[in-house]
Amino acid sequence: MAAYITDIAVSIDAADEQELQSLGYTKIDVNLNQGTKGNEVYLWYKKDGPQAITRVQLSYNDDMAKGLINAGYTKIDKNLNAGAGGDSIYLWYSRGSGEYDIPIVEIKFSTNAEQDARMFADGKEELACDLNRKAKPHEYWIHMLVKRSKQTYVCDVIATDSSDSNGSDKTNFKEGYIRLDEDTNRGAGGRDVYIWYRQTTDPKRAITDLEVSTTDAEYQQYEKQKYTHVLVDLNEGTRSDYKVFLWYKKQTGINPIKGIMLLLQKDAVAAYKKAGVTVIEKDLNEGNKGQLEYICVNK
Repeated sequence: MAAYITDIAVSIDAADEQELQSLGYTKIDVNLNQGTKGNEVYLWYKKDGPQAITRVQLSYNDDMAKGLINAGYTKIDKNLNAGAGGDSIYLWYSRGSGEYDIPIVEIKFSTNAEQDARMFADGKEELACDLNRKAKPHEYWIHMLVKRSKQTYVCDVIATDSSDSNGSDKTNFKEGYIRLDEDTNRGAGGRDVYIWYRQTTDPKRAITDLEVSTTDAEYQQYEKQKYTHVLVDLNEGTRSDYKVFLWYKKQTGINPIKGIMLLLQKDAVAAYKKAGVTVIEKDLNEGNKGQLEYICVNK
């Protein structure tokens, strides 16, 4: 069990650092508020506990937190954006033991697109939320990436929107789904829409192709090609005339998808392509004034 991360904590000042050091935590020496005027914020971990951490999530509003609370996730009550003037971002974790719970053995942080792309292409799983989300100034995009004890593949993809008030977030977390913690409608004025995925260690169960449709013609094209579409419009509730859907397919003999993520930096596209990551250059906010967002796929 020593190879697995069993405990994580966050420091936002010198007193926190001294306490965590005295408790035997190891510090990851990347300031999560880098490039802002906020506190120096660091993540710490231990590998000597009895049970591995298997899932981590981020929240930046109360609605995102509800499902995590109801699903039994543990919140680290230290704002990762402390003093930076951006969204209040919190880290949550779970020590699950189900079919979709694969132990985390390493945590890394990226502070530039090239580093980010290399780690994602290398098979690390990336949390979509920028840890400097809406901070001022916003000089760096900082992302958290994790490595698991075994290679994983994406086997299921769904989406939810904020009109759903029947507790689906709790259900999704309980059923092993991981939420991409960034709204596909960011800045568009629509409902909060999130993509979710589930993992397997069996490549034969994996999704092998992922596509995005932004027009009726593309919708019909993928339908004819026997893709399955995710039911929720990723543009739900905006004033755009475009409906944006995610499509997937499972085929034998095709390389399985190891990871998916959201890319919100157009100037980072070249770095991801250079690293061998597929960038689906169809804006999830097509036709509205929201943040440009692309889906990235690693095979």
